[in-house]
Amino acid sequence: MKMKLSVRRLISGLVLGILTLSVSVLSLSTTSSAQIGIGIGISVRIGPPALPVYAQPICPGAGYHWIPGYWAWDADAGYYWVPGTWVVAPVGMLWTPGYWGFAGGFYGWHAGYWGPHVGFYGGINYGFGYGGVGFAGGEWRGGTFFYNRSVMNVTNVTNVYNRTVIVNNTHVAFNGPGGVVARPTPQEEAYGREPHTAALAAQTEHEHAASQNRQLFASENHGRPEIAATARPGEFSGRNVQRASAAGEPYHASKMSPQEARVSNKSARNGGGSNGHATAQPENRGAGNRQQTSSSDNPKPSKQEKQDQKKAQKQAKADQKREAREDHR
Repeated sequence: MKMKLSVRRLISGLVLGILTLSVSVLSLSTTSSAQIGIGIGISVRIGPPALPVYAQPICPGAGYHWIPGYWAWDADAGYYWVPGTWVVAPVGMLWTPGYWGFAGGFYGWHAGYWGPHVGFYGGINYGFGYGGVGFAGGEWRGGTFFYNRSVMNVTNVTNVYNRTVIVNNTHVAFNGPGGVVARPTPQEEAYGREPHTAALAAQTEHEHAASQNRQLFASENHGRPEIAATARPGEFSGRNVQRASAAGEPYHASKMSPQEARVSNKSARNGGGSNGHATAQPENRGAGNRQQTSSSDNPKPSKQEKQDQKKAQKQAKADQKREAREDHR
């Protein structure tokens, strides 16, 4: 009898152990997938042009949320401009813009997302309420969105208020030295961990349409796109289209081709983390008119660039250790 009980206990222990191991593996897999989903989507060796100067189209109506324009990447032709536009927002949700940040020697794109609060977006000044920290263009009050008329073009909407916003005139489009040196606050990090969703179908279709328009590529418009902003996604013609009045900074074409600049996923994983909070030594574009030599123009990095990369890698490791400690709490 005692032997049978011992055997039963042994079998029960083995089953419990297998179940526990399975749950742990599944949890690890889920966590890894989630981290990949909010990490770097694409990595390149050259930084984006400065953000162009443009006006905001009139808001089409109540419930629309402003999505600022940004530079996206095409594997064959390099950077292209995705015009700012208005989209119908999910009720109670705010848009955190994506941004270009440096990690492990590469510029990586961190995709935007919808969530209950606006998280970290690299400290980039996208304008129209997105001055680099948070969002000052409006707020949800119950199920109704109210617009801050001091920074939003909402002449045909009645749910408005006025709140003064200090406007930062910098147009640099990336995070790092020579661009914007910023790190997320504890509150922004907490917002980044909240449940959030990816871009709406209208947004992804808008970006795809932009990638098919040659005049939106930086190589064609030199940082000053004819279609800088639109009233609705994919609406690239008509009276509601705003052209850029100027490039944010003088445009300097890279000597490296888009094919040479593209970084493989394996290289990106080996070379840097996914936090995007490291520093960068940018190319000579959109960096306060400073003419700098970088790895984009010279395959052999300079001594200063090597030092910057080492600092970036040390910072990335420190961030990973800190995040690991927080996860164990």
